[in-house]
Amino acid sequence: MTRVCRTALPACAVLALLLAGLCAAPAARAGGGPLGIDHRLTYDDSGIWSRGNQIALIAVLLVGEVGGALWEGGEDRFGHTLWQSVDSTLIGGVSSEVLKRVFSRERPSKTANPNEWFKGGGNQSFPSGEVTTAAAVVTPLVLEYARDHPAVWALEAVPVYDAIARMKVRAHWQSDVIAGFLLGTAAGYYAHSRESPLVLSVMPHGIYVGLKKSW
Repeated sequence: MTRVCRTALPACAVLALLLAGLCAAPAARAGGGPLGIDHRLTYDDSGIWSRGNQIALIAVLLVGEVGGALWEGGEDRFGHTLWQSVDSTLIGGVSSEVLKRVFSRERPSKTANPNEWFKGGGNQSFPSGEVTTAAAVVTPLVLEYARDHPAVWALEAVPVYDAIARMKVRAHWQSDVIAGFLLGTAAGYYAHSRESPLVLSVMPHGIYVGLKKSW
């Protein structure tokens, strides 16, 4: 119970900071959406917010996660946690894709009205899949190492950055990225709670022990 409390409190703080940052962002019009905070940000596809940097970030996260898991295997603590991140990423990714199709919300690049839901194919604003992925990758690592190394909480800056960047290029509303953050975190929490990673359990023994040992 003590460990859960110590983990939950910083998580709530991260989410509170995220919410505060999103609500404080300058609006082009009055807020709307399910939380009453959705609005377009001033468009910015330059510098650190550029779409190219967003794509590169997700690519680095996925390649690092899968590559590290294959290299380390599941026998030691770090490798085992990386395989939990792989599970988390898959669970979060599938869940976000299903929700996108169910809610079919229009992106702020298409409309200034944040209340355009159930608009059919091609409208996939809610939730943010990339923020879900970013949160899903880092959450098992944070849960595993935060107690021993509190600095690992800095990893939460990754999904927060991606959330802001996605809004700046008008790919998502505030509630989209918050939902993605929560979905990815929930997927990471579930994956970390399992003693045996799902994906690793169906891998051959050579993968379980890790490529570094196989070689």
